[in-house]
Amino acid sequence: MPKLVRDRIPELFPAYTYRVLDKAEYRPALLAKLEEEVQEYLTDRTPEELADVLEVLHALAALHGLTPEGLEALRARKAAERGGLAGRVWLEEHVTYKEPNGR
Repeated sequence: MPKLVRDRIPELFPAYTYRVLDKAEYRPALLAKLEEEVQEYLTDRTPEELADVLEVLHALAALHGLTPEGLEALRARKAAERGGLAGRVWLEEHVTYKEPNGR
């Protein structure tokens, strides 16, 4: 099955056929890879699978012109504004309203 693989896979497994995706193919391939890696994490729940998800997120961030540090800065800014998830706050009911920032 054709799929996006890590850069060193052709070196490690040279018997297979590989090609480099063009820019138009790359984003959809990354989104499919994200789905694949998230599903693997949900199944296995290992730190290794979580690291694979992060690898895909870093590649997607690069498409937006963000470095891993830039992505982390954006995450930290949002956490400072709205908090993180460590508090384990669960929303029981959702009422539709206009958010303060107009979104």
